Amino acid sequence: MIKNIFSVALTSLLLNGVYAQTDLKKVSSILKNAKEGEVVLLDNFLDPNFKKIEYKQTIAPGPQFIISDDPEYIRLPEAIAMQEEVLPGAVRLYVYNVNGINEPQQMPRKINAVIKNLGKENLHLRMLKYSSQKPSTNYFQIGKQGLADYFASEEKGNVRVVKPGEVIAIDEAFDKHIVKYDELVHGLYEFVVDQPAQISVLQFAPEKTAVQAFSQIDTVIPFSHVNAGRGIFPVSNYKIVSKDTLLTTNGVSQLVVADGIDDPWITGTIGADKQDAKNAGNYGVLYDTNIKWKSTDGKGLALITWNSRSADNQWCGGMGLTMELFDNDNNKSVVQFPSDRLVTKAAPEAILLKIYKPDPTKDIQEINFTYSPPGASCLPTPLILVPIDLKK
Repeated sequence: MIKNIFSVALTSLLLNGVYAQTDLKKVSSILKNAKEGEVVLLDNFLDPNFKKIEYKQTIAPGPQFIISDDPEYIRLPEAIAMQEEVLPGAVRLYVYNVNGINEPQQMPRKINAVIKNLGKENLHLRMLKYSSQKPSTNYFQIGKQGLADYFASEEKGNVRVVKPGEVIAIDEAFDKHIVKYDELVHGLYEFVVDQPAQISVLQFAPEKTAVQAFSQIDTVIPFSHVNAGRGIFPVSNYKIVSKDTLLTTNGVSQLVVADGIDDPWITGTIGADKQDAKNAGNYGVLYDTNIKWKSTDGKGLALITWNSRSADNQWCGGMGLTMELFDNDNNKSVVQFPSDRLVTKAAPEAILLKIYKPDPTKDIQEINFTYSPPGASCLPTPLILVPIDLKK
């Protein structure tokens, strides 16, 4: 009984962001002396019950969003794993599929996305952002690098013409890559089309091109509502703004998005019959984030994260992410985390993302970044702000 009472009391303290001063001093010292991007060890500190930052979430303008991750493992040698129609305008396409053929034996395949012009005039496909990785079994690395390439990409003058009824491969590189068993194909694209179009993701024999295979395949794999999911979604971007100004005297707090509870999964439709779809993880969704804060005691803030799901199952044993960070002059940097290793594993490991120093010339300061749920990692990814003493 005493143990239970103690646990309740401790949890209450954690929920209210109150910690022993000695513990905060130790954590502050570790973070102050660490290098941004690297893993740090914070013994007896990390907890999923940190006080949550309340925020206003609004849908931001963005493209039609398509994701292909149901099935994640494509078990048929030749099949269409996703097929959706888009209207003229902007499109974001997230391909996340694996060669899953192991019966009657493992066999090399290709996986690619094609687009068919459904309009009566020439379709112009103008690529805005292009992220394409060589197939690999290193899912964490592909997830981190894929998002890094997407954030950094600025395609210019990349326009292709598709005649009415014509089909072309969206990613010409994927027509050259052979995908071995258990290798992941990861592509993240943003483009504009000026005619209605059909987009399909297919697996096919390595001696064929995607266009050749598409003309011969009529099997669309039934969806199973597992993995992240598949379909087309009207929501692709969110704007997140903290409701209140964070005060450094108020202790530790965390921003939690893409948890499926406070931030529900986006919903859309699958296929021509428009059956209900959801993106369980909001993978591929961008969160443009703004947090206001004030140093009331001269302290700064350390932004950290950790793999809070490590104990859940074997698939949650590691976590890596990529973020788009902005400084006070709105200069952008794209950083893969952690920077000193592939993933962070479990507490007491945490990643120091960035340190924000108090500016005595400003009453209220802002933290700005773009977050997107990291592919291959379990969610949510708690983004924790820890007051730290930066004095020498």
